[in-house]
Amino acid sequence: MTAKKSNNHLVLGDCSVKLPLDILWLPKSAMRPVGPETSQTDCILVVGISRPKLAAVFITVMLISLFLTFHVLYDSAVYNIHAAQVISEQKFYKILNSNNNNHHKNYEKPQSKHPNEQPQTHLYRHPNQQPSDDLVKINHPMIFPNRVHFPKTSRRLPQSLIIGVRKCGTRALLEMLYLHPSIQKAGGEVHFFDRDENYLKGLDWYRKKMPHSFRGQITIEKSPSYFVSPEVPERVRAMNATIKLLLIVREPVTRAISDFTQLRSHGITTMLPPSSFDQIPDSSIAKTDEIYFPGTTQASGTSANLASLSSKTFEELAIFPNGTVNESYRPLTISMYHLYLHRWLEVFPREQLLVVNGDRLIDDPLSQMKKIENFLGIDHRITRNHFYFNETKGFYCLRYDSGDRCLRETKGRKHPHVDPLVISKLRKFFAEHNQRFYELVGEDLGWPEE
Repeated sequence: MTAKKSNNHLVLGDCSVKLPLDILWLPKSAMRPVGPETSQTDCILVVGISRPKLAAVFITVMLISLFLTFHVLYDSAVYNIHAAQVISEQKFYKILNSNNNNHHKNYEKPQSKHPNEQPQTHLYRHPNQQPSDDLVKINHPMIFPNRVHFPKTSRRLPQSLIIGVRKCGTRALLEMLYLHPSIQKAGGEVHFFDRDENYLKGLDWYRKKMPHSFRGQITIEKSPSYFVSPEVPERVRAMNATIKLLLIVREPVTRAISDFTQLRSHGITTMLPPSSFDQIPDSSIAKTDEIYFPGTTQASGTSANLASLSSKTFEELAIFPNGTVNESYRPLTISMYHLYLHRWLEVFPREQLLVVNGDRLIDDPLSQMKKIENFLGIDHRITRNHFYFNETKGFYCLRYDSGDRCLRETKGRKHPHVDPLVISKLRKFFAEHNQRFYELVGEDLGWPEE
């Protein structure tokens, strides 16, 4: 085949094609030193672009291609580094926890986990989170929108709040929601709206306590004392008038006994003066309503008196010697849900608040998760495969791609035996309060009345 150039025409055999190119055949001898083996018929095709605009387009396309190639390689390298780190640390902590507990792995996101302004350097952990408390989750093969801090993520004020109720399963609810790839959660209870010292720091301070998230993800924070703190509803509305509120409740007497059990496990009387609430290990106790033990005053709350009161049984604290119910006993007061809910419904429309049945969350968590997914307007991504029943603990634990995880031992404490007559008396007492709550939420939760 012969080829020649004539007026920007490339002639190959009988074909003639007009191209915006300068094409020239040169012998190889023009490109290298002449040697004995050089053949004058051995040629090289030299191609050039004869139009400046076309040359500029060609160079631009080449630069864009190089940039995209570099970007893909960079993302792939970040993924490989983080994935390798997750695998190695996960193996280490799995061994560490197996030494602490030969039968179960008990994990919970730490209460004190607050991300700071540094970029997230771990795939599944914020910088000041304790390793032994991690819940590991890997969802996507190439991108981890829930975990990796890429440049397109940012800290956002929450679009949803778990406002309470204390000892109704707020922590379990938050961890279950965290199974969903569209959910990002604050690591611990921030107590922004219910503590003046935090609220006065402003929304920028609050935002810095939130995790990094991608646009389209929902950031959720939970502080159970929000529900019983009178100033909180207005403060929340001032931040976001369209925020979605999650209120989880349990049968009132069961909740009160659970509250008593937790406080007693910490050696707390539950009726300390308001100034002493900051000394209580459980940070979700609200500093509202000055309520004390029967026959005590703030002045009489000496160490000896408090020690004596802390040794009392639930029956002695909940029922007066004359047989009437001690309505001022705080675990019972918090169980009167309607007293606090009406404050929220005066500020927010009913459709912005979802009541989650904490008792059903224990027995059938998936049914409650579907309700919440509908309420938040997110896809149904949490399935039955995400849960398994732990026979030893007596409740459902979570199943991640990386393994099974349960809440730590402090969750699901065994309740003390309570006199059935006292339980019956308390349920009769709560029957009227429960009816008021049903009317406010527009739903009968079917709690026993005796």
